[in-house]
Amino acid sequence: MHQEDDLLVEEIGEGPLVATAIHAGHAVRRELLPFLALDEATRAREEDPYTDYLVKVVPSWIVARRSRFEVDLNRPREEAVYTRPEMAWGLHLWKRPLPEMEIQRSLEEYDRFYAELERVLRRIERHHGCFVVFDIHSYNHRRRGPHAPPDDPRLHPDVNVGTGSMDRARCGPVVERFLRDLRAWNYFGRRLDVRENVKFRGRQLARWIHRRFPHTACVLAVEFKKIFMDEWTGVADVEQLEALRAALESTLPGLLEVLPGLPGCRRGGRHHVPGNPETPR
Repeated sequence: MHQEDDLLVEEIGEGPLVATAIHAGHAVRRELLPFLALDEATRAREEDPYTDYLVKVVPSWIVARRSRFEVDLNRPREEAVYTRPEMAWGLHLWKRPLPEMEIQRSLEEYDRFYAELERVLRRIERHHGCFVVFDIHSYNHRRRGPHAPPDDPRLHPDVNVGTGSMDRARCGPVVERFLRDLRAWNYFGRRLDVRENVKFRGRQLARWIHRRFPHTACVLAVEFKKIFMDEWTGVADVEQLEALRAALESTLPGLLEVLPGLPGCRRGGRHHVPGNPETPR
């Protein structure tokens, strides 16, 4: 089932695997534009472009269309609208303070997104008993400038898997299998550096799902280092992006193998692993 509106686009298919790209969006509603101080390039640098392509490895996915600078779906509700520079990496986002009415409109979008997410996940829970969510993000590693050396790779893995809010005792087999299979992928003649909770532990979306579905959900907050693009120009390296997508896709059979053994999961059911969709934009 395909659905889209000004807030999100989603595809809901069969199986217990779901993916979200909540920072993929770049749109800001028209009423906010007169207040906006940041240029588009700066906004885009802190967003997660191309993650809307990565989520499509699974049958069910949700992509947010709104920029995180309008409403950040990965922050607690009281922090979801950036009103001060310290909430947004010191960036001066607004020319003048936002009217309360506009803040409330953004929070209504926040509420609508999470209501839809709950509807989708309840349906999957009813059908499969338990499920895995890929909370897909990307992160910068050349913050000192386009010509400066990249940040220290010892502290910046190719893929950071956040599991900070997870019941590790229950979901441990999912995490271990995902890490193992992703590390095993041949990425242009080398292995990806995949580590757990080094840069990020997962934030609001993962916490919210784990609170709402404490016995059935396992959320993997997957942060890809922006090795697949130039983070200063926004231009993708399509070959690397497709390789990362293939690496992510390679983990699906293993997850479907271990998932039925988790408490609360039902064995059997229709588990569908799709083939490659369109090439990335």
